[in-house]
Amino acid sequence: MSRIGKKPIAVPASVKVEVSGSRVSVKGPAGELSLNVHPTIGVSFADSAISVSRPDDKRSSRALHGLTRSLIQNMVDGVVKPFEKKLEITGVGYNASLSGGKITLQVGFANKISLPVPAGVKCEVPDATHVIIKSCDKQACGQFAAEIRAVRPPEPYKGKGIRYQDEHVRRKAGKAFGSK
Repeated sequence: MSRIGKKPIAVPASVKVEVSGSRVSVKGPAGELSLNVHPTIGVSFADSAISVSRPDDKRSSRALHGLTRSLIQNMVDGVVKPFEKKLEITGVGYNASLSGGKITLQVGFANKISLPVPAGVKCEVPDATHVIIKSCDKQACGQFAAEIRAVRPPEPYKGKGIRYQDEHVRRKAGKAFGSK
């Protein structure tokens, strides 16, 4: 059996779980999420624990077993404490601002880049060079952070760009001029 898939998922008292057919809904203090599970994978909820089962040992069943368990675990974790990604903007004149459900980035292009904040994602700009993205949906949080970072990824020569707060950018030496 899958080492990940066979572990039961402990559900805190503040979280409500509803399993109906192939749909799993999780509701907690931070939000509400739902997932349509593959029809071959079985999900059951009893005694404040969710268990995931598979019908056979086929390769696809084994892969879906662990994946489904991880997705449900992320849902339970997210509705208790939202996932968070922190971004730093590095560069002279580079900044971010938030207004009207859109984040506006000024990162060295002729135009300002404006990205709409997706539903279910909260975005904060505590100062002009930091962006905090929070969501109970781990995938939505990471995807929006990746979209912001993709506007101007950090470059290795001067280190300018948008990076995750704990990301280390490997710096390169510039062009070396030899003397004759």
